[in-house]
Order: sequence, then structure tokens, then C-alpha cells
Amino acid sequence: MVDFLRTVLDRVLHLNVHLPVWADQMGPWLYVLLFAVIFCETGLVVTPFLPGDSLLFAVGALLALSTSTMSLPLMLALLISAAVLGDAVNYYLGLKIGPAVFRSERSWLFHKKHLLRTQQFYEKYGGKTIILARFIPIIRTFAPFVAGVGKMEYRRFVVYNATGGAAWVLICVFSGYFFGGFEFIQQNFELVIVAIVLISVMPMVVEFVLARRRRARGEAELGDESRHELAANGTAAKLDTAVKAPAGESR
Repeated sequence: MVDFLRTVLDRVLHLNVHLPVWADQMGPWLYVLLFAVIFCETGLVVTPFLPGDSLLFAVGALLALSTSTMSLPLMLALLISAAVLGDAVNYYLGLKIGPAVFRSERSWLFHKKHLLRTQQFYEKYGGKTIILARFIPIIRTFAPFVAGVGKMEYRRFVVYNATGGAAWVLICVFSGYFFGGFEFIQQNFELVIVAIVLISVMPMVVEFVLARRRRARGEAELGDESRHELAANGTAAKLDTAVKAPAGESR
């Protein structure tokens, strides 16, 4: 198992090396493989761990090679289609299955915190979540599912879905196409992949930190209000005792 995970990690971190080899070995079937990976990464809630941004960047770098026989227009059309269809399937699953899947407190994959985190992101950014979430791992997978759970109007969803899917694929692929051939990037591709992942999750980390601060501030304010209320109640009790004492003595 450890060897398998090490092999998978090596493939992901060195996509610039493995993709050209796979292109030679698989030929046109590489189109099918890439379509399937992007479709599953965006369309199935059980596969949020598949590479997304890093894979698209590496595909762009592959297409920029002078020795590449792959078609840029065809690749873009297939990847955008995979991203859009994936989100559409995910929306349908959310609509039909609903939150019943995410009830576990123990499962990492189906932990309800993933659903709650996406719902919070959705509440903050509204329908734009479908577009913004494209650039954030995990959130990208669960955002269309939450849209289905919330019964978002499908016509609105289609517009956000198509816009976000096209923007995500074009930005990532063309970033790799124009910058992937630089010598520094070729020599440090694994660092570039790590940087892409870190930049992708940064908004989620920032939102998490801010949410914790807001929660801590709210709890502190609630504690102050409770102390003030207790103090006020204590003062009122003392005043009540002081008022009643003379009356008791006069009797």
C-alpha cells in the first residue's frame, strides 16, 4: 500500500515527465484518460483527491512541446466538456440523493464537515460559488452537489457551471502552455505542483482562520454579556434584599 501511494505521488509530482511518455504509449486514448480524470474529479463526490489544477497545468506544458502530436483545440474542447458535464452530474446527484450521504462523523470522505464547509462558502458567495469553487480543491467537488441539495434553479446553475468550467480549464491549461516550458519550471516541476495546490487551498485556509476568529470573538462577547447579566442579577438581588429588610424589621 505504501509503495502504491508512493508511486501515485511520484506520478502527480512529475506529470511533466510521465505525460509525454503516456502520450507516446497511449496515443489518442490519452484524450479519453484525461477526460475521465477531469470528469470524475468534478462529477463524483467520492473522487475529490484526483489531480485537477496540477493536471491541467501539466497538460498545457505537454501541448507546448514541439514534439507533441496532440491537438490543443481538441484537448480544450474535451477538458471543458468534462468539467461542465462533471458538475452537471454532481448537481443531479445532490438533487436526488441530498444530504443523507454526509451524515458520518467518522468517515473522512463523507464527513458532514465537507458539506457544511461548502454550504458556508455557498452562503457567503451565492451562485458565484460554482465559479469560484473551480479553483479550490475539495470545495470544487462538493459545490455543485450542494447546489443540487439546495435546489438551485438549473438555468442559473448551467450558466455558472459553463462559465466556471471554461475559465478553470483555459486558465490552468494556458498557464502550463506558456510557462510550463521554462527551464526553471521543468527542473522544479514538483515544487510548482505543490505551489499550485497551496495557492488553490489558500482561500479556504484564510476563510477557516477568519471563521475561527469570528467564532472566538462571538464566544468572548457572549461570555461578557453573561457576566454582565449575572452581575446585574446579583445587584438586583442585593437591592431587593435591602428594600425588604426594613419592612421586615418594622413588623
